[in-house]
Amino acid sequence: MNALLGHAGLLLALIGALGGIGDGLRGLLRGRDALLVRATRWPLVALAGALVASAAMERALVTHDFSLAFVAANNARTTPLFFSITGMWSALQGSILLWVLILAGYLALVARHFRARATDRVVAVALVTGLAVATFFLALMLGPADPFAAQVGAVANSGAGAGANALLQNNLLVAIHPPLLYLGYVGFTIPYAFAIGSLVTGRVGEGWLVEVRRFALVAFAFLTVGIMLGGWWSYQVLGWGGFWGWDPVENAALLPWLTATAYLHSVMVQERRGLLRIWNLSLLIATFSLTILGTFLTRSGAVNSVHAFSDSGIGPALLSFFAVVVVSGVVLIGWRGDRLASPGGIDSPLSREGAFLVNNFLFAAFAVVVLVGTVFPLFVQTFSNQQVSIGRPYFDTFTVPIGIALLFFMAIAPVLPWRVAAPGLLARRLLVSAWAAAGTIAICVLCGLRGLLPLGAFGLGAFAAASALRQLVLAALASRRHGLSPLRGLVGRANGGMIVHLGIIVIAVGLSASSSFQVSRYETLTVGRPVTIDHHRFLLEGVRSFSSPDRSGVQAVVSVDGRYTLRPAVDTFAGQTEHIGTPSIRSTLIDDVYLSPGSEITAGARRATLTILVIPLVIWMWIGGFLAGAGALLAAWPGRRRRPTDPISVAIPELLPPVPAGVGS
Repeated sequence: MNALLGHAGLLLALIGALGGIGDGLRGLLRGRDALLVRATRWPLVALAGALVASAAMERALVTHDFSLAFVAANNARTTPLFFSITGMWSALQGSILLWVLILAGYLALVARHFRARATDRVVAVALVTGLAVATFFLALMLGPADPFAAQVGAVANSGAGAGANALLQNNLLVAIHPPLLYLGYVGFTIPYAFAIGSLVTGRVGEGWLVEVRRFALVAFAFLTVGIMLGGWWSYQVLGWGGFWGWDPVENAALLPWLTATAYLHSVMVQERRGLLRIWNLSLLIATFSLTILGTFLTRSGAVNSVHAFSDSGIGPALLSFFAVVVVSGVVLIGWRGDRLASPGGIDSPLSREGAFLVNNFLFAAFAVVVLVGTVFPLFVQTFSNQQVSIGRPYFDTFTVPIGIALLFFMAIAPVLPWRVAAPGLLARRLLVSAWAAAGTIAICVLCGLRGLLPLGAFGLGAFAAASALRQLVLAALASRRHGLSPLRGLVGRANGGMIVHLGIIVIAVGLSASSSFQVSRYETLTVGRPVTIDHHRFLLEGVRSFSSPDRSGVQAVVSVDGRYTLRPAVDTFAGQTEHIGTPSIRSTLIDDVYLSPGSEITAGARRATLTILVIPLVIWMWIGGFLAGAGALLAAWPGRRRRPTDPISVAIPELLPPVPAGVGS
C-alpha cells in the first residue's frame, strides 16, 4: 500500500512538472498567454504529488513497513517514533524526496506570488527552469534512487529492520538541521531560475533582481542557520569537542553560502549603480551549481565523511547535471555579453561600491580555497588511484587571513557613501569604532589574554560591531523622527544586514576564543579524588549502567564544581552492537565544560578515563548563527520605502516572440 501510494505521488509530481514545462514552453514559443497562465497551476500538482509521496514514506516509517528497502535499511521496531519520523532524511532516497518536496513548495510559492504576472516572459522561463530541476530529481527517484523500492530477502521476511544510524538517533538536532539546510540549499533554485529567465529573454536590467531578492535572503537565512546547527550537532554528538573539521560535506554546505553572501553584497551595487551585472549572474549560477556539487559529494559516496550517505549509483547523473548547469550558464552569459555591459564604472575605490567589490573578491578567494581543498583529493584519486587528504593546516593557512580581512571590511563598507567619500568622512564615522577596538584589546590584555590572532579577532570584532551598531542607532533615530517605532529601524535590507553582520561577528569572536583558549585533558578520574582543570573541580561519583527501551549503556557520573552533574556515556542502541560514545556538556555564557568517554568504561568500576575540555565562549557561536539568520529574515522584510513601479516589467525588450494582438488561448 505504501509503495503504491508513494509511486503514485511521484508520478503525479512528475506529471505536474512536465505539464508546467510543456505549457510554459508552448506559451513562450507561440506567444499564447493562456498557456503561460495555465503553466502556473502545474506546480500545485507537483506539490500535491510530493506531499502524497512524503506522507506515504512517513507512514511506512512510522508503521515499520519493512517491505520497503529504505525502511528496512533505516528503521527498526525499536526505533523511537520521533526518530522514525526523522528517518525520511537520514539516508539517500528519503533525502532526495525531501529535496523535491521543498522545491515543489518553493515553485508553488513562486507561481502564487507571480500569478498576476504569469504572462511575463522572465517569470515563465524561471518557472520552466525550476520545474526542469524538479523533473531531474523526480527522475532519480523513479529510477536509481527509488525510495519505495521493494525489499527482498531475509529482512523483508523477518519483520525486523536494520535500524537507524546510531549517530542519527542520538540528538534532537537531527529533526531540524537537515530540513533547514535543505530549505537553504533548494531555495537558491529560485534566484538561479530567474537569472536564467533574464538571460534567455534578454531582460538583463535590474528589475528582476528586486523580485528575487527576498527569495535569496530567505534561502540565505535557512542555509546560515542550517550550517550552524550542523556544527552544533557535530559538537554535541561526535564527542571530539569540535564543531568544524573542514570535512568535505561540511565544505559542500559552506561553498554556496560564500557565493550567496558575495551575491547579496554585490547585488546592491547593481541595483544602485547598474554595475557588476555579469558578476552577479555568475554568482547566482555558481551558487546553484555548488548546491548540485554538494549534493553529489553528499549522496554519491565519492567522499568518506560522517555526514555523507553510502555509495549509490546516482553519482554520474548528478555530475552530468552539474556540468549542464555550469555549461549552460556560461553559454548564456557569453551570448548576452553585449547586453550585460555596465553603464559606468566605480568612481572611487573609497566608496561603498569599491568596498563591496573588495569584499566580493575576498569571498570569491575564500570559496576557491575551500573548493580546491575539497575536490583536489577526488581528482587525485580518480586519475592516479591514490588516497590524498587535505586537512586543517591548509584551510587555516589560507582562510584565517581572508576572514580577518572580511572583518575589517565589515566595519568599513557600511559607513562609506556611494560613489565617493569626502576627505575626512571615513575617519569621523569610524572614530568611535576605532576607540571600541582599542579599548577591547586593552581590556583583553589586562585580563591576561595573549596571542596576536585572538587579540586581533577581538579587536576587529569590536571595530566591526561598533560600526554596525552605529548604523542601527541611526536607523532607529530616523524611524523615530518619522513617527515610527525605533524597532522599525531593524527592518529592511540595510538594517537587517547590519544584524547579520553582528551575528557573523559574534560567531568570529566565539570561534577565535574557543579555538585559541580551549583547555583539553585526557584524564583518568578515580572515585573520591577530585581533579581541578582550568578552575573547574571534577569528582567521579561512580560508573553506572542504565537501560531504556531504545538504548542501554554505561555512564560515568561526574560532579562538576559541586553544583551540577555530567554523565558522559557509552551507548548501545536496541538491535545494534555498535557502541557510541555520547558526550555530556554544561554550557554557560562564559564557557562549556565538555566530558566525553575517552575509552571503554565499565559499570561498577572506581575509575573512568574521560576527555575533559573547557571551551570558552563557544555558546556564542550558536547565538551568532541564530542572530545572523534572524537578520537575514529582517532584511527580507519590506522596509519603509516602496518602489512606485512594477520593477520586473521595466526592462530591455525581450527577444522571444511577442504576443499577437487578439490571441486568447
